[in-house]
Amino acid sequence: MNETTGYAVFFFAPALEALGEAIKPYLQDGPAGPHVPCREVDTAGAFIEMTLEGRTAEGREVALELMVPGNMVRMIVSARSDEEFGFYNRVKPLRAVLEPGLAPAAPVAAAPAQDAKPGA
Repeated sequence: MNETTGYAVFFFAPALEALGEAIKPYLQDGPAGPHVPCREVDTAGAFIEMTLEGRTAEGREVALELMVPGNMVRMIVSARSDEEFGFYNRVKPLRAVLEPGLAPAAPVAAAPAQDAKPGA
């Protein structure tokens, strides 16, 4: 999504099949799969209402409203580009988190050995 705020709406695979060619102009492909990027989403009611920004052939901006049955939507992701979010220590620099499967940067100390017999 090119916006600083908005939503990405993901659909179930059977929903994409059922919607067919009608949904294809609105879909964008991404690392998590095809989705519809939109400015606003209204989930109240039987239909999910999405407000999209578009352009006419003359280049004029238009707001499009796309409505699909709620049971077709797999997930809605909010996309925001806030500077920082949450609590953190502003004095100490943030540490990188180790990704699962990657080797640690420094050797890890071995746990102390325990005797085979308790109380020996």
